[in-house]
Amino acid sequence: MIRQSTGRRSLVVLFAVLCIIVCVGADVPTVNLASMDRVGPRPLEQQTQTSVIRDYLEAWGVMNAAFQRDEPALLDAYFIGAARRKLGATIHDQTGLNLQTSYKDKSHDIRIVFYSPEGLSIELVDDVEYQVELRDHGSSIGSQSVHAKYIAVLTPTETRWKVRIFQSGGST
Repeated sequence: MIRQSTGRRSLVVLFAVLCIIVCVGADVPTVNLASMDRVGPRPLEQQTQTSVIRDYLEAWGVMNAAFQRDEPALLDAYFIGAARRKLGATIHDQTGLNLQTSYKDKSHDIRIVFYSPEGLSIELVDDVEYQVELRDHGSSIGSQSVHAKYIAVLTPTETRWKVRIFQSGGST
């Protein structure tokens, strides 16, 4: 019984996230969400789970826009702390070289691994596939499909969950 309920909740979350992405008009990556049976000492409420996944996926879209437009300020909507500093510095470096990068996420296999007792952070692992393209002065100089594992820690703010740590565990 519990497993059916958990599976049904995961489907509801996935459906809600996909609806949000479609309504925004973005290309929809495939999203698989692992069961959330045990994620720490605090139970993970359905509304929290939905908003964390929604905000994490939206962060990918914002990151892509910031890199494409060479506008690190766009990151402020979904990134804080170390993640914001690292991504902002990378955009600054690419701007100095007259390069632009685009990231098109194709699929996410997301597993929430920890929800802190006080509810101030959620850690997730994302086995993600994406296409990265590099342009020099607007002309494509190459693209590559990437399959990588990311570890992300998200923190709640007034209006959304923001990515505080965003670290690649390497390509596979």
